[in-house]
Amino acid sequence: MASILDVVVGLNQAAANAYDGYDTENSIGLKREEGHPILDSRVMDGFSVKFSADKMILSYQSEVTMKEVHPRTQFENEVERTLGDIIKFIKKEYNNVTGKNVNLTAVGDADILVQTTSRVRNWVQATKQYKIGGAGDTESLLVPSTDKMETGIKKFLDLSATKRPRNDKAGKNPDTPKG
Repeated sequence: MASILDVVVGLNQAAANAYDGYDTENSIGLKREEGHPILDSRVMDGFSVKFSADKMILSYQSEVTMKEVHPRTQFENEVERTLGDIIKFIKKEYNNVTGKNVNLTAVGDADILVQTTSRVRNWVQATKQYKIGGAGDTESLLVPSTDKMETGIKKFLDLSATKRPRNDKAGKNPDTPKG
């Protein structure tokens, strides 16, 4: 069983190998790979990965047109398919980099956000979480931590709250006029 650090380093390298023009024979599944690289207008899209405990968070961003987002089309299925193609590429590239296989299991559906810049131009941002299998034991981020400094801080505050300094000659409230 590999440690979580080894798996994260391998997945990070596999994702880094997806730069534009890395391997023209194997498709990642991005829109920037379609068409001629010089003659056709290129669509700006890409992805990144982040890690949180035993999960990998895949983020995908791309330019889209209103025709693609229109309610009659299967836009959400298309984004899910693209995320699936990216995961296939990452698994294959992880195998090339480390010589081992990795299991990435989807956790829920993709979170898809479409924003507009004009009547024609829009962009989509999608994120999806994947559980990393075979990465060893990791601590959940939802478990509260125990504060080891708490008792020392309490002792210090108790010392200052009960005693007054030796050079303090003021009464209980020095601002109150006397009699």
